[in-house]
Formats: sequence, C-alpha cells, structure tokens
Amino acid sequence: MTPSTRGTPKTRIGLIGAGNVAARHAEVLSGFSDVVIAGIADTDLRRAEALATRHGAPAYGGHADLLDAGGLDAVYVCVPPFAHGNPELDTLSCNVPIFVEKPLALDLATAEKISAELERRGLPSAVGHHWRYLDVLDRARDLLDGREIRLALGHWLDKVPPVAWWLRRDMSGGQVVEQAVHVLDLARVLVGEVEMVHAVPAGNTADGEVDRATAAVMRFRGGAAGLLAASCLLEHKHRIGLEVHAEGLALDVSETRLLVDGRTSYDDPGQAKVRIDREFVNAVQGRPADVRVPYGEALRTHRLALAVARSAAERGPVMLDD
Repeated sequence: MTPSTRGTPKTRIGLIGAGNVAARHAEVLSGFSDVVIAGIADTDLRRAEALATRHGAPAYGGHADLLDAGGLDAVYVCVPPFAHGNPELDTLSCNVPIFVEKPLALDLATAEKISAELERRGLPSAVGHHWRYLDVLDRARDLLDGREIRLALGHWLDKVPPVAWWLRRDMSGGQVVEQAVHVLDLARVLVGEVEMVHAVPAGNTADGEVDRATAAVMRFRGGAAGLLAASCLLEHKHRIGLEVHAEGLALDVSETRLLVDGRTSYDDPGQAKVRIDREFVNAVQGRPADVRVPYGEALRTHRLALAVARSAAERGPVMLDD
C-alpha cells in the first residue's frame, strides 16, 4: 500500500531503457501516489518518447542526458545484458540509488565493480528478482521448514524472445544467464548455495548463437542434488519453475502457483511485481523497507548463472567459492 505523502515532495525516478520491462516498471511506479516519473532515456529516442509520453515525462536519447538533467532520487536500469555497466556506474557517480533489472551483466567483473561502488557509497539498491516476493514462495518456505531437502529440479522450457539481440551469445549471455537465472535464484532461496555445477549444451545452429538447450547437474552445499533444464526450442512457454523434494514432501513452485504433493494447488495473487517496486521506493525514501534482493545478493545468483554458462562452454565441472 502506498504511504500517505500529503504535503511531501514526490520521489523522482528516472528510467534508463524503454523496452517492455521498463514499461512495466513505469506503469507500476506511476500507480504510486508518492512517485513521479522524472525522465526516460533510451538509445532509441523514438522509443523513449513513446513511453515518456504515456507518463508525462521528458525523453532523452541517452542516460547521460537524463543524469545531466538532475533532480533524480533513484534510477531504474532496464537495459539488455550487453548494455550494463556505464549506466549503473554513471548513476552511482551522481550518488543516486539504483534498481537494476537482471541479468546484472554479461560478465562477472562488471557486476563486481558495480557492487563494490554501491557498497562504497552505501546507497540503496535492488535487483528485479521479483519471484522473491511471491506469496507462494513464502508458503513453500514454511512447508519446507525443518525438512532436509534432497533434490531440486529446475526448468525453463520456452521460446526465443522477440528481440533481435537475444540469440547472440555476446549480447544476451545465453538462456541460463538471461532467463533461467530466475530459477537459479529460487533454488538458492529454497535449497541453499551451490558448490558445483556441470552443464552440457545441446549446441547451437550457428556460430556465435546461444545454445538451444542446456542440461546441468548441481551439488548444493547442504548435500542436495539438483538439475536444471533450459531450452528455447519451443513455440510457446511450456514449463518454468522449480520442483523441490524433501522427506515426505514434493513442491512445484512457479511464478503463478504452488503445487503440493501433486494434489493441492495454491494460486499466487500476482502482486510480486508491484511489491518489489514498492519496497525499493520505501528504501529510497528512508522508510522501513523489505528489499529482498539488494545488488550484492543478486551478485551471488549471477555468479551461479555464469558458472553454469562457463561449464557448458568448457565442457567440464565448475566449482563455486564460498
């Protein structure tokens, strides 16, 4: 619920990127009575103008112009994987908090540099792992409390997204980094940290393109075994989520529901994408906030996704440090 802000200035938020994900955040943020969209920047100025017009905001042809305009209380960075780095670091140089959409970057060095700068400045941050705010995830954690988890089965079986850069490995990072990172983050929440991955790619159809399918074995520090299956071979979204098996209990968690023991189903109310934005805004305003994935936490999931991608590329197991 939006706090009462009668008589107080609205929180001014800028968006870097004007694609579908940025449009979703803009729609949510515009619904908060204490927030105003202060500007939208995109390298495609026409796209920035189209989204900015919908929210009564100025448009800019690049993030530097948005930052130069000043007056921002926070910035959302909603750019493709290959474009991360400068937008975050330039925003932080202005001492402005950031919300970053996943994945954090194509590589680890860029994300670690941003994380270190955030820590140095002590600014609020959040990353768009909105599954952390699912009501069904909270229910799953309650059901698993006190049980030893032995097996986790993750799936991202889907189609190729309709954006030109996605099939290029040097622009998207591949399906595990760009999409299945949500499932890996869920596995970290429910099962724990991963200490080893061994991934096998099915191969691509052209040099430089992403693998069309990947299967990975994971070993969790707590002793559980894990599997991840990812594919973009289909023409529709087939299956996305995580199965967790413990003694006497089987859970199947997705973005929309929780299935318990294959019999009892709980639907999620669908408020996670609103809650994640609300809590970040609360943090920016200095209010009590439930930010579940600050940048440093998302970095741990990013490391795991990159380890799976590296294992697939090198055709061998990869160990993860503590």
